[in-house]
Amino acid sequence: MSKIRILDEQLANQIAAGEVVERPSSVVKELVENAVDAGSSAIDIVIEEGGLTLVRVTDNGSGIEGEDIETAFYRHATSKISSSKDLFRIASLGFRGEALPSIAAVARVECVSSPEKTGLGRRLVIEGGTITANEEANAPQGTDISVRELFYNTPARLKYMKTIQTEIGHIADYVNRLALAHPGIAFTLKHNGGLLLRTLGSGDRLQAFAAIYGTATAKAMLPVSGEHPDYELQGFISKPEQTRSNRNGITIVVNGRYIRSFVINQAIMQAYHTLLPINRFPMVVLELGMHPSLLDVNVHPSKMEVRFSKEAELREFIEEAVKRALGKQRHIPGPAATTERSKPLFIQDRISFHQPDDTFPKAAPSTALIGGQALSAAEIAAALDIAEEAIASRNPGVPSAAAPQQPQAKQPNQATTLGEKPQSIASNNNAISRGQESRSYTPDWQAGVNRGAIPRDATERLYAPPSTQGAIARESDSNYASNSVGSQTEQGVKPASAADKAPESVQASDSPASNSNDFTSARAVSSSYAAVSQPPRDPATPSFPELYWIGQLHGTYIIAQNEEGLFLIDQHAAHERINYEYFFEKFSRPEQASQQLLVPLTMEFTQAEAAALKGKLPYMQEAGVELEPFGAHTFLVRSYPEWLPEGEEHNVIEEMAEWLISERGAIDIGKMREKSAIMCSCKASIKANDRLTREEGEGLLRRLGACIQPYTCPHGRPIVVHMTTYQLEKMFKRVMS
Repeated sequence: MSKIRILDEQLANQIAAGEVVERPSSVVKELVENAVDAGSSAIDIVIEEGGLTLVRVTDNGSGIEGEDIETAFYRHATSKISSSKDLFRIASLGFRGEALPSIAAVARVECVSSPEKTGLGRRLVIEGGTITANEEANAPQGTDISVRELFYNTPARLKYMKTIQTEIGHIADYVNRLALAHPGIAFTLKHNGGLLLRTLGSGDRLQAFAAIYGTATAKAMLPVSGEHPDYELQGFISKPEQTRSNRNGITIVVNGRYIRSFVINQAIMQAYHTLLPINRFPMVVLELGMHPSLLDVNVHPSKMEVRFSKEAELREFIEEAVKRALGKQRHIPGPAATTERSKPLFIQDRISFHQPDDTFPKAAPSTALIGGQALSAAEIAAALDIAEEAIASRNPGVPSAAAPQQPQAKQPNQATTLGEKPQSIASNNNAISRGQESRSYTPDWQAGVNRGAIPRDATERLYAPPSTQGAIARESDSNYASNSVGSQTEQGVKPASAADKAPESVQASDSPASNSNDFTSARAVSSSYAAVSQPPRDPATPSFPELYWIGQLHGTYIIAQNEEGLFLIDQHAAHERINYEYFFEKFSRPEQASQQLLVPLTMEFTQAEAAALKGKLPYMQEAGVELEPFGAHTFLVRSYPEWLPEGEEHNVIEEMAEWLISERGAIDIGKMREKSAIMCSCKASIKANDRLTREEGEGLLRRLGACIQPYTCPHGRPIVVHMTTYQLEKMFKRVMS
């Protein structure tokens, strides 16, 4: 007796429906795509009970001829293709001829369609795959399909349906994507009588985006475009500070079809790179146009997975286009609006800060450098002493800071001052030079400083007019170690060594500190990065704003200003970015600075880790680390780059090895170098609660401005926050609009 039999058509359709119709959103997808292919300019979608009770799609497209309406519900019946050659030039969304018969096999379907504006059309009713009516009916041009009681004859499928909110969420998500893919079509989506989406169909994709995500979000998007012999790209992307916790904000459209593509997503994320915080994702809408022969959409019945014939070329094209769009903007976020306070407010008893010149120059160099030379703290303090003596001689009533004062005991709730030792500069240079009364506040710390005598020309340089102040000299970066680090012995900062002034010959013993918590050494190593060659900045990229030091907040944030307003800089994130670009370049050529060890370092791993690491030792060699097996699960470090953070060599190499062990498949050496640079930069950077002198802070700002990407740390956190003068005036109610 034969055991193999041919299934009847109804059962075959129900099985096929399992591939095509997974849930109500699958029904909406197939019906709306048919409406788009029909050339519709308006599509209305009505949903009831998450699509299980009713899915109704009405369009004003070309409609279906009366003699074709029944044929349309046969398996593999389509008007989109006619030969195998057509599979390589598909320009429509649908072409398989499976959707309508699959839907009709598991639901009650009614289709009313008219190809002309005569008011007459055809009505077809199918229940569970069986035609129950085929008759003439009054109908406007277009097609109206209603799908009721989905899965009524396959109750097992209903058990796997989620909640109504989940199902309507899937439906709304797909309709949103299709509205972005076809902004020239007016979409309307309703659920249980409530309006969920309405687009105008004006052809403006940004307008459709605003209807979905809101006007404020749409206004903050950045346009992106690109041309290639094979591709054309249009769309917009979000700024790095405008992120989401998942990839749902990324919409990729290829030839009018919404798709999911790991390759394109990877190109987008690589373009943002360190601009994004960890586990945050941008909002992106990209439309790619290409010849259909470069694209294979016949991969899966859902037609959302595609293959590209020139995948690597496409990835590079998209990555460069997104990078170019991001490079045209300064990525400095404004203050985040808050509606509640996490801690009670307290009143500061006293605030110490530098009062800038009232005649603040619009594009003048930093006042810490006079005549192109950096002044040490002692020189500045001595110059202030000279000025104060002149003031005191004409104004006996004005107290002098030279008189020793006892420091006040800090109360438990007393606020931290804006800097450990802020410089007090008079508000009017000319007034000081004439011996007139100064309004500058003189903090108590100046009283205990042994200033010493300095030449008179140092005072003249300090109070020179802005026009005589030269541009920031590049060699001042090397002076940073001697003038700001070496001179601050009263803070416990050791003098800078000669090695600190020779960036390219920094020895391992003179690089990062042996103690990772030693702020002095972390500061010293940063001074050796000035001479590192950086790739030229893109002329189209806006330059980093020139900032003027004001002070420091809680030993963590640098306060600066320019004509654009107030800036807060996270000193750890800024130093981390500087170090990252330095170490990234070093890891690109590690063989130039590898040093042999007299006493090798030893590292222990588990048996499984050691076995995995033994096959990946050449990758460690490429990073400049010579690792040698020594026993069953022990390794010896024979050499490593001399510029690794001192005292952290063991930890850095161990983390590099652990990363290699955890990687599966082919190892990306570029990714390994990046991870290693991030590890080194974090360990070598200053931390929160590290007090900076004025010169150190200004040196940090100069180096940050010289970075290729000075807006985020390697982990994607913002470095700079900007508050405009207008925003400040609104906060103080100086302006009311």
